[in-house]
Amino acid sequence: MVQLALNFASIRMIRLIKNSFIIVLLLVACQTNKEDSLPFYNDPEFTPRWIEPSSSSYDSIHTIPAFSFTNQEGETVTEKMVEGKIYVANFMFTSCVSICPVMTDNMKILQKEFENNEEVVLLSHSVLPIVDSVSVLKKYADRKGIRSSKWHLLTGNRDSIYSLAKRHYFAGDSIGFYGNQRDFLHTENFILIDKHRRIRGVYNGTIKFEMDRIIEDIRTLMKENE
Repeated sequence: MVQLALNFASIRMIRLIKNSFIIVLLLVACQTNKEDSLPFYNDPEFTPRWIEPSSSSYDSIHTIPAFSFTNQEGETVTEKMVEGKIYVANFMFTSCVSICPVMTDNMKILQKEFENNEEVVLLSHSVLPIVDSVSVLKKYADRKGIRSSKWHLLTGNRDSIYSLAKRHYFAGDSIGFYGNQRDFLHTENFILIDKHRRIRGVYNGTIKFEMDRIIEDIRTLMKENE
């Protein structure tokens, strides 16, 4: 009986080792096949595309064009300010009582995570700039604990904001549709932009756990050389 018990124990140990070995192989395989870089997004459908620097289409990847707006401190913010930086953009207005307060709370998670990292910037564009003047944005920033050195609340010409939002950030009420430029913009999207102003991620800004995904993706972009 003792010998039989030992045999059974030996068999169980062999099976355990074998199963553990298989699990390790699977984990290694998954890690090997996992994308170690983020895709690019070139259209309103946000179709992910992995494009290598050696590809002929690499130089034609969609980029955010030049822009010029005013932040809550009355400072002019242009594309030069985010040159060589990673940033998250969204669209909101201070009097919104539905999705905007939630988005602001979630953006504050990113502000806290990267508060000491000059490589990361946050841009929130007002879609109601006629109401959201510099002074209104400043009061909103003070009330919400928004740091102007990290997070810019932007106002300016409505047509410029809407054109940039709908035709370049592909921001709209739903993925794949950004509507007419005159249509009011009310989107929950957070859009991740890399150091070359290319779209690398889109997230639901009203969902708190999506901030974990953004944080992880920002850290991935920090490791990119291109």
